[in-house]
Amino acid sequence: MKFNIFAEMEYYAWSAGTLILNIHALRTPHQTVINETFIIEPYIKVEEIQSAMGENRRIRFEIREGNSIKVKYKATVDTFCEIKNYERLQEIPIAKMNAAVFPYLYPSRYCQSDKLFRLAFNLFGHIINPFEKVSTLCDWIHKNVQYLSGSTNSQTSAFDTVTEQSGVCRDFAHLGIALCRALTIPARYFTGYAYHLQPPDFHACFEAYIGNEWILFDATRLVPLNGLVKIASGRDAADTAIANIFGNVVFNSMNVGCELADNGFVPFYYEQPQLRGLSYL
Repeated sequence: MKFNIFAEMEYYAWSAGTLILNIHALRTPHQTVINETFIIEPYIKVEEIQSAMGENRRIRFEIREGNSIKVKYKATVDTFCEIKNYERLQEIPIAKMNAAVFPYLYPSRYCQSDKLFRLAFNLFGHIINPFEKVSTLCDWIHKNVQYLSGSTNSQTSAFDTVTEQSGVCRDFAHLGIALCRALTIPARYFTGYAYHLQPPDFHACFEAYIGNEWILFDATRLVPLNGLVKIASGRDAADTAIANIFGNVVFNSMNVGCELADNGFVPFYYEQPQLRGLSYL
């Protein structure tokens, strides 16, 4: 399915600084960037840096003191996702797991799976099928955590979200990741453009490594799972920040969008109970 995506951001530099932006659509075997443009007004020379594991495409550039800049990114992206039945799926023992996914098993800054071990096993440890286990914990998050804009900040962790029982999409994702890792299921943060998200913004959800593949989950249920264009993945939001700012540079405004560039879109959501999931690489 093809999508037209765009992001416009404005910054002002009170002193000279450096920006590292992470807004480009990722290139993967299941996501093709057909065309894209990246413009900074006034013009600044930029450098594209791709992570060693290919999980994001960062743009780095310097901004002079007293400068006001506008960043514009547009792209047409073709995504492919596959809906599969996971009824007969079995959990992969750690001894046979791909070592590349080990970083997504460990606690991280925002996903303290070690602190949520007992909660995770008391609530979901009895479920045998790993897909059903993750689907059920997402359902639990959706029912027990209120989606409340402005209720959290950049310091809020998964443990805080359990305590406060409120949050935004990044908090829902962090809690899902932490509970998965507590259950010995590798999980990673997913950030992207989202079709039908209101109000339009970047969106966060997560992927769980089940049956030797990454399967997408979103406890917020705000957007169709097949309406996402991936920007990056990482251990948590710290690895996938849209912008990292070095110096006295302030963010002034942002405009984000994701629209269909194709016909025949059929939205896909997880509904309980079901064992059909969406594989999205």
